[in-house]
Amino acid sequence: MESQNMSPVPTSSPSKLSQPAQNALDAHSVTKRLQTELMNLMMSNTPGISAFPESDANLLVWTGTIDGPSGTHYEGLAFKILIKFPANYPYTAPTITFTSPMWHPNVDMAGNICLDILKDKWSAIYNVQTVLLSLQSMLGDPNNKSPLNAQAAELWDKDPKEYKRLLMARYKEMD
Repeated sequence: MESQNMSPVPTSSPSKLSQPAQNALDAHSVTKRLQTELMNLMMSNTPGISAFPESDANLLVWTGTIDGPSGTHYEGLAFKILIKFPANYPYTAPTITFTSPMWHPNVDMAGNICLDILKDKWSAIYNVQTVLLSLQSMLGDPNNKSPLNAQAAELWDKDPKEYKRLLMARYKEMD
């Protein structure tokens, strides 16, 4: 009857847990972080940005909207984005793409984004709100030194009228 003295709860530290147990702990911390970020985003009521999980069953995939900042080519326009969080978020940046057609120096025709905080400058201190605000800021202040759309980058400086024409030709209002 030696088993009566054994603790029913494992005393191992998380680093010594089996891989499935460790993955469950990681998934729980990611879920908890995303739930907190969602609540903070909803409570902040920051104008021009929003994002929500696509379903209650999967917090790792969100849909968001970004309104163009005033005083820019994008003023009065709204764009949809898709946010996919990795299993090790926030230690790895989410993957974000524009699902609305986009014309921008730092966004390619497939909606992929070139933004340093989503790549090599990512930090776990960033959250959904800071990323959305950075994307909104990028719309009015592109990094033309690192364009994904070279034509848009060239027109941004040289021919703002043609830039706006091509933006509007590509733009589609959200459903």
